[in-house]
Amino acid sequence: MPPKKRPRPNATTMKMVGKLVAAARLAKNLTQKQLAELIKVDSETIGSIEQGRRTLMPHVAELMDLHLGLPGMLTVAALGMPERDPSPPWSDEYMELEKSAIAMSRYDSIVLPGLVQTEAYMRALFGCNIPAHLPEEIESLTVKRLARTEILHRKQPPSLTFVISEAALRDRIGGNAVYTDQVRHLLACMEIPQVTLQVLPLGLTYHPGTSGSFSMLETPEHEHIGYFEGQRGSKLITDPDDVSILTQRYAMLRTQALNPQDTQDLLRVLLGEL
Repeated sequence: MPPKKRPRPNATTMKMVGKLVAAARLAKNLTQKQLAELIKVDSETIGSIEQGRRTLMPHVAELMDLHLGLPGMLTVAALGMPERDPSPPWSDEYMELEKSAIAMSRYDSIVLPGLVQTEAYMRALFGCNIPAHLPEEIESLTVKRLARTEILHRKQPPSLTFVISEAALRDRIGGNAVYTDQVRHLLACMEIPQVTLQVLPLGLTYHPGTSGSFSMLETPEHEHIGYFEGQRGSKLITDPDDVSILTQRYAMLRTQALNPQDTQDLLRVLLGEL
């Protein structure tokens, strides 16, 4: 069997740029063949670019801008094409579902949940990436994650429950000042009626969170969806049997975690340790 092609690390961005090309072409009532003739390439090249299978090169983008009457839009997109997507495709799909979810649950074993992170903690966390993110990538990722936290402040926010490993809570990502503000922010989040936060204490001889962090959400149509991320990818879980397994694991984690009052007490102790 021939080796399976590996997905491009910036596949999502390439598809987005391809959609921009297609939209601009259709706005001028041109076929792929007609646009190809104008910029002196074959129509297959245009099709591949629009489908996100071929990178839009800057010199091709300049010709497209010229013949489609665009103010340099495609050239800017081609020159700004990242070598890798800042977030994986499954992540984007999950974030869209998150916007309208009526209930969400999250277990984190390594870092604090994104929805309850401070901006400084986010930036420090993105700064830990290897290979290192460029400054503009850190900025883009931070802005995107900050926008997600608006969920907490909706007029009718979803029901949100978090179980956080104490190990994740003990790491002082970003230094003492960032850590102190982050712990205080967790306490503030716990004052929101729809938010429940519990810490899974260190020293347990058994718990079902050893496979890593995961999320679950319920859509307005009462569909239950799971999601998890790893070092090199992420996956959306829609199969009812698999979602059921995550639900059972989360239920057990909640019974083993400190209750909300004991969690608040622990957070205050951590602040007193500084």
